[in-house]
Amino acid sequence: MHGAAQLAAAASLLPAVGARANTEAVAPIRLIVPFTPGTGIDTIARTVGPQLSQRLGRPVIVDNRPGASGNIGTEAVVRAAPNGQTLLVTVNTLVMNAPLYPKLPFNPLKDLEPISLTSWGQLILVTPATAPFRTAGDLVAAAKERPGQINYASPGVGTPHHMSMELLKNTAHVSITHIPYRGTGPALTDLIGGQVDCMFLPIHVALAHVKSGRLRALGIGSHQRHPLLPDVPTLKEARAGDVNVDMWYGIFAPAGMPADQLQTLNQELRAILATDEVKRAFEPQGMDPASSTPEEFRTLVQKDARRWADLVRSRGITAQ
Repeated sequence: MHGAAQLAAAASLLPAVGARANTEAVAPIRLIVPFTPGTGIDTIARTVGPQLSQRLGRPVIVDNRPGASGNIGTEAVVRAAPNGQTLLVTVNTLVMNAPLYPKLPFNPLKDLEPISLTSWGQLILVTPATAPFRTAGDLVAAAKERPGQINYASPGVGTPHHMSMELLKNTAHVSITHIPYRGTGPALTDLIGGQVDCMFLPIHVALAHVKSGRLRALGIGSHQRHPLLPDVPTLKEARAGDVNVDMWYGIFAPAGMPADQLQTLNQELRAILATDEVKRAFEPQGMDPASSTPEEFRTLVQKDARRWADLVRSRGITAQ
């Protein structure tokens, strides 16, 4: 009787276990975007989300958690259970932040699981149309003649715009004074108005102003020219140094996600990223769709983390 009672008790648990597993299978997936709506990262989440929902047969919710240069939203993912229900959609600011904020309560290389690259974005070096510089080489030459007298804007410390210029300065061995702003809007306003001398901008942000003649494109921070501005040379072609500051975007999970869930998400995302719908949504944001295996993405992230950590140390950059 005792054995029979145990079997009966065990059997009574089976429906509950099955219900629990079924609940997990249809639970919503939250795509946490650690920046405000309307950004390129937000576009990725809102483009990929509906297709991922359709392919997996479960709801997908975009959750914007801006603040602290993306650290607030990132920490929310790091602290989440690694069950596939909470994912991070972000940009390479993720690894730029780590050396700038040594007291971060997480390590992006250890506490997050790379799932897939989603896209690449380019930054171009621009100057007001009234500035005397015709090429990036002109800017570098002037900076060598007048150390510290030329300035540049950024939307804030630790942004790709800031770090890209610091990499250019380090490569070209020049001194250009940093003027950080609170966001791209006011920095762009002062740039167009001629209050600052130059700035790195995402290609889609700069494009209309370059086309209208208010800004002059001096060079693109990539290894190749971009179809949207085919006449703009790379920084290397412009004799400003071999500087590649392409921004990667991608999707991560909390560390410890089971390998089968990781592979499933990777396969679905790679199929989604190959669609024309994604291309149409990404291109106006200056992003080129791309994908990878989790291993390829991890290698890219680790390599980029080392590059920016070395730059922060060599130039003594701080978040203050």
